[in-house]
Amino acid sequence: MTTISLNRRALVIVESLVSRANEARVAVSELEGGGRFIDCGIDIKGSLAAGLDLARVCLGGLAQIDLVPGEVRGAAIPTVSVMTDHPVQACLAAQYAGWALKDGKVFAMGSGPMRAAAGTESIYDVIGFREDAESIVGVLETRKRPTPAIVAKIAAACRVEPSKVTLMAAPTASLAGGLQIAARSVETALHKLAELKFDLSRVVSAHGSAPLPPVSENDLAAIGRTNDAILYGARVVLYLTGDDASLAQVGPRIPSSASRDFGEPFATIFARYGHDFYKVDPLLFSPVQVVLQNIDTGTTLVSGRPEPDILARSFGV
Repeated sequence: MTTISLNRRALVIVESLVSRANEARVAVSELEGGGRFIDCGIDIKGSLAAGLDLARVCLGGLAQIDLVPGEVRGAAIPTVSVMTDHPVQACLAAQYAGWALKDGKVFAMGSGPMRAAAGTESIYDVIGFREDAESIVGVLETRKRPTPAIVAKIAAACRVEPSKVTLMAAPTASLAGGLQIAARSVETALHKLAELKFDLSRVVSAHGSAPLPPVSENDLAAIGRTNDAILYGARVVLYLTGDDASLAQVGPRIPSSASRDFGEPFATIFARYGHDFYKVDPLLFSPVQVVLQNIDTGTTLVSGRPEPDILARSFGV
């Protein structure tokens, strides 16, 4: 794989956001014990602009993120568009929320290029990509400021001083938080492929889209809507190389419809399992439609289709 500094690219986006803090409705502060914190929706309203930058940072600056027109059952619902020519590095080395961080009552799921600097998750052995970084940046999905213990844990894992850590955060029930989750269309497709033991080196480019869910009254309700945006509204095109036979075999197994839990709003599914993510069928967490385009043979294979009725119920349309 090409050597790309995800953290360095992400920090360029961070500095731009910091320079527009008032305009983007974010709050920048120093963390106790060292490090910098950018609140994108906890004690401040945040914004769509902050959400776009959150998503760009999550992807290590290796994807183009846009908010474009869209609709759900005739209602104007913006669509979050993601395009990348480095899908494995951007989505799996950086964006995937694979780092659980906890200190007392403070819990956050960590994503972004800091994960590539830590490189402790098993996915890095699969994709063969890690990086050393002098300064690191990460994104937290949480409603709490990170504690000094969490910052120290991140710094130690990434082999940097706490002063070299920049953390951005937004809760699920916020403009920025909802947008950065809706930007995970491609990531969920690639993670499903990884779970299916598919050769990820064959994926050379990708485009995905998902509707931007309305902001919910609380984070539990927002978890339902943000998941539904992917499970029932996300559409992904993966550009691959190699033979058609293996693509025809794996294609139908990628979409969320391959799961036994498919077919109801996620809030209903989540409640049925006592709000325990680990009890939900892991095959559910993927886009509703995946298109595989073989750039070697010219073949296009389509699996799954959007479910606007379920989305409308979830979004209150």
